[in-house]
Amino acid sequence: RNNIYYRKVEDENGEFIKLLDKMDANYDFIFNEGSTFYFSTDKDAPNKRIIAIDIQNPDENNWKELIPETADPIQRTDFINHHFLLEYSHNVHSQLKIFDTNGNYIKDIELPTLGTVGGISGKWNEPEMFFSFTSFLYPSTIFRFDFNTGKTDVFKKPEIKIDAENYVTKQIFYQSKDGTKIPMFLVHKKDLELNDDNPVILNAYGGFNVSEVPYFSVTNLFWLQKGGIFALANLRGGGEFGEKWHQAGMLENKQNVFDDFISAAEWLIENHYTNSEKLAIRGGSNGGLLVAACMVQRPELFGAVLCHVPVIDMLRYHKFTVGRYWVPEYGNAEKNPEHFKFMIKYSPLHNIRKGTCYPPTLIFTADTDDRVVPAHADKFAATLQENDCGKNPILIRIEKKAGHGHGKPITKILDEISDEYSFLFKIFQMKF
Repeated sequence: RNNIYYRKVEDENGEFIKLLDKMDANYDFIFNEGSTFYFSTDKDAPNKRIIAIDIQNPDENNWKELIPETADPIQRTDFINHHFLLEYSHNVHSQLKIFDTNGNYIKDIELPTLGTVGGISGKWNEPEMFFSFTSFLYPSTIFRFDFNTGKTDVFKKPEIKIDAENYVTKQIFYQSKDGTKIPMFLVHKKDLELNDDNPVILNAYGGFNVSEVPYFSVTNLFWLQKGGIFALANLRGGGEFGEKWHQAGMLENKQNVFDDFISAAEWLIENHYTNSEKLAIRGGSNGGLLVAACMVQRPELFGAVLCHVPVIDMLRYHKFTVGRYWVPEYGNAEKNPEHFKFMIKYSPLHNIRKGTCYPPTLIFTADTDDRVVPAHADKFAATLQENDCGKNPILIRIEKKAGHGHGKPITKILDEISDEYSFLFKIFQMKF
């Protein structure tokens, strides 16, 4: 949520005028034409809508709705060539739509396949724009769109050799524990046999209104080339279907996220893609919490766990560095007895059971991670090693002179990826 204040550019010493001052919703300024200000907002619209406010008559009763909320959430809004350009998320893939200043729909911009738009750039008064597009089998490419001709051309693409015809991307919907339909992407070789024995990496995040969308990765391509399956589940708690989807996976609803992920794993096994011994789960940060909670709740379901920079101690996380800012998402078990009741049930650190055989686990952290302090990973590894039955390796990898992940040098990234895949290939008895 935010407020909006403004003043005229030339009035450097003037007072700011409080246009929106109730902190009742999120308001993203798009553009203004004279005294008409355009905003994207979730006010009375969890999936967002576009409104116009005349600052000469700013009372809410005088607001004009230009583009109403739809079932598909608005991910981004730009104003280019005197038109609104909206990026919608439709079943977790991007759609680009053009509207005029009265909110009338003009057209869709055609995209290469199901994928993700990013990096939109253009000026309000010029008839061209640029955007990037990527998907699991489509390396990130920059396109130029001409408003006058309606034509889209490739502006810049990477020199990556990939025979996309040899692979396939599917999107399926499976039922979670409570019957909710959850989408999941599957990427693998086209001639894959459903023989119950394929190695799978199941990824997810499920939190903070973050959408897990199609993206290209060379390391994922390597996994596919070796016969692996890459699966990406779009769990509740994310932003794939708007704020309601987010709220269905936060606070007292957090167990929904774990149920969604466990159901994804069960679906992959039931539909003969793999078996529990060949099913690896991977997640980082909040996603690290996800895989940790799921492996503790269902240790027999997974063949390997890749747990990156995880949040583990849910009763005390708010005491360290920026953890206090996550309280609206997770809750505060120390100050709120009702929060304690649901947080203690899933906190990975507090649900490790003596003598349980946990799956082979590789935990990643860094000694100077100031977002999720390494104490989370350290305590998780130590507690698992103390209580595990001893059948499988429980390892922790501590990177030196590194943080939560952003800005990490390429050499460190390559070393980490090498260790991750070496671990999987060893556990699954795969050949390089």
